[in-house]
Amino acid sequence: MTSHCKDGHGGVKGASGSLWCCLNALCSSQGLASEEAALLDEIVSSPLRLEKRAVLYEQEAPFDSLYAVCTGCLKQETAVNETETLLTSFWLPGDLIGCDAIGLGRYPATVSALETATVCRLPFARLEALTQRLPRLRRQLQCTTSRARHEERIILHQLLSRTAEARLACFLLVVSDCFHRRGYSPTHFRLPVSRNDIGSYLGLTQETVGRTLATYQSQRLLRVNGREYQLLDLAQLERLASSTGRRQKRP
Repeated sequence: MTSHCKDGHGGVKGASGSLWCCLNALCSSQGLASEEAALLDEIVSSPLRLEKRAVLYEQEAPFDSLYAVCTGCLKQETAVNETETLLTSFWLPGDLIGCDAIGLGRYPATVSALETATVCRLPFARLEALTQRLPRLRRQLQCTTSRARHEERIILHQLLSRTAEARLACFLLVVSDCFHRRGYSPTHFRLPVSRNDIGSYLGLTQETVGRTLATYQSQRLLRVNGREYQLLDLAQLERLASSTGRRQKRP
């Protein structure tokens, strides 16, 4: 599936394409009146195009903006010391990037494009001033940041000490749900993420990811063709993801 912004403006007549991406990211397409959406449109930049591997911002850079993903997929990597870097997030169309920097005043990680992508910049000072005038927009921004943090905690809890099979099933279902909430197919999507990146995100080796995907295919749970994923048995993947099985500890 090719990632792109939806065709439509959720009832906001005359909204620009970049505004729609921001409304989608803020989950407010149904909450803002046309005149309120027009005020938001004034602070939204034209979409910024990023080529594959291009960096949106570096870790420790001063925080000044949020970014709404319009097309493509991006990843977030956090350097924990001079030799170790952790892949901590993936960003899909409709996601809002940079919320984790609001309280810090700096970006806590480096974000780069996994494929050609476009993002819209929302200067935070102007956005914050606008939220003082638009209580509904302020509420939506608070809900968006709160939900993102809650989902991160849930995912972390689900992955701790789980088997590779449970971790990968959980990851695929999270991606499936992300596409579903954005109006795309939850069972057939394109995910431009390498097995090495998936392994880094889940705390697994590239080889383990490959073997687990092969096992899923042999069990007819999914079909993988390059970066195209087709989930064939969501119910079984959900059972795997929700299982309480833990990795066996060696005596």
